[in-house]
Amino acid sequence: MNLRVVFMGTPEFSVPTLVALYSGFHVIGVVTQPDKPKGRGLRIVPTAVKKKALELNLPVIEPPRIAAPEVLEVLAQWRPDIIVVAAYGKILPESILQLPPKGCVNLHASLLPRHRGAAPISGAIIAGDTVTGVCTILMDSGMDTGDVLLKEEVPINDEDTAGTLHDKLMERGASLIVDTLRAITEKTIRPVPQDHSLVTYTRLVTKEDGIIDWDNDAQYLGRLVRAMNPWPGAFFKLSDETIRVWEATSEAGLGVPGKVTSLRGDGILVGTGNGMLLLREVQAPSRNRVAAIEFARARDIRTGDALR
Repeated sequence: MNLRVVFMGTPEFSVPTLVALYSGFHVIGVVTQPDKPKGRGLRIVPTAVKKKALELNLPVIEPPRIAAPEVLEVLAQWRPDIIVVAAYGKILPESILQLPPKGCVNLHASLLPRHRGAAPISGAIIAGDTVTGVCTILMDSGMDTGDVLLKEEVPINDEDTAGTLHDKLMERGASLIVDTLRAITEKTIRPVPQDHSLVTYTRLVTKEDGIIDWDNDAQYLGRLVRAMNPWPGAFFKLSDETIRVWEATSEAGLGVPGKVTSLRGDGILVGTGNGMLLLREVQAPSRNRVAAIEFARARDIRTGDALR
């Protein structure tokens, strides 16, 4: 299609959407966040979107400030019919929102108005939702407040982590963006205002969010482990070491929060504020991931030991 599209995105989540747009529309430019230092060596690394855009020979800008006047100048020169945003990471100023004649469309990884904000994927898992999804909205000046254009539900399985759910939503989102732009072009879409009485919010996940507080409910802690996988990880302290929990499940039972209730072939059973948490796979610093029972044997962990 001849629709002139500017794409704005940053992480890996955004890449399939860029590829889908490139395959079906006229992508005239890409906006992403600046290169950042990464890893122990603090090597400067481009964003996932920048890498893909350069592979596709697309013009790329990476402004430190999206509200800077020179950004609007470049966008005006590109003359987009529409701007598509997928996990760009910054709120767009009104001057950009009003620039394209067909508006700005955002891809969000939840079923708005539930889980507005920066971490809808981990937020849905922690909340115990059984269904999430992706939706496209016509952007306004608020954070994820625009009218919904299209949406698609995606079930959350008991085994889903933030990583596996991210990948599912990433692919569904790319397809939904294509459907949305086609419907806009064909004038077959009707924006639907969000029900603001149903709003919930998420915030950017930090490393501290992965701390396992054994006084919490076991079911919540099981969801926390899944929601913090792969980053930042759920963890507890043992002899001043940070032990990461990769896999855990909740069980009924009584125990002292943070104390090992029993050692079993399938893991370490630990008491919580309500129920039991079975640690199945863990990782010590600078070590490989191992079955929790192997870890217990190597560290001589016994029933009654405190994991705090």
